[in-house]
Amino acid sequence: MTNAVAYLRVSGKAQVHGDGFPRQRATVERFAKASRMTIISEFRDGGVNGATDLEHREGLAALLDTIESDGVEIVLVERADRLARDLMVSEIILGQFRDLGIQVISADSGVDLTVNDEDPTRTLIRQVLGAVAQFEKSVIVLKLRAARDRVRRAKGRCEGRKPFGTRPGEANILDRMRQLRRKRPGQPRMSFTNIAYILNAEGHRTRMGKPWRGPTVRKILVR
Repeated sequence: MTNAVAYLRVSGKAQVHGDGFPRQRATVERFAKASRMTIISEFRDGGVNGATDLEHREGLAALLDTIESDGVEIVLVERADRLARDLMVSEIILGQFRDLGIQVISADSGVDLTVNDEDPTRTLIRQVLGAVAQFEKSVIVLKLRAARDRVRRAKGRCEGRKPFGTRPGEANILDRMRQLRRKRPGQPRMSFTNIAYILNAEGHRTRMGKPWRGPTVRKILVR
């Protein structure tokens, strides 16, 4: 049996607790079993964009530090874009592994991503895998942008935190704020601090369940 280490990466922070890591691990483990390899260590980068270089990848940096001391010469990734989606970044990172004499193998295809034997076919395959991953990422970005634009045209807003008053139960509190703030003949407007005091006395709470404060009321009313 040949020893190997696994490298897993997910791009978004929300994916850290999703199925990204388990899916990648399963693919790598299937390939290792079929190839009579034993995975002795696993390194992960969560919430790391595929265009990020080595400097900002703690998991990949730890992997490089470890393989230099334990003698392991094979790194398994689920597929080429788990190492990097950006083709240039991918080639730079693969070059570092190549200099250390380490093989990086894509478990979904069995392709050795670090082969550098001047074989134009192998070079083309490696670069095509990287280019396809980069293209897929660009398409996803374009589709998300188009979806945001479509929602924005329809509703006027689609990203970021929804303003206070849009969630159930908030409209009544917002109306109460406006009522208290409304200027009455011969009287000054009620201060934001006093409005907060009245809201708290009436049992109203912020979206986070906390007591109201003057600056919070002001932010909502003057937006």
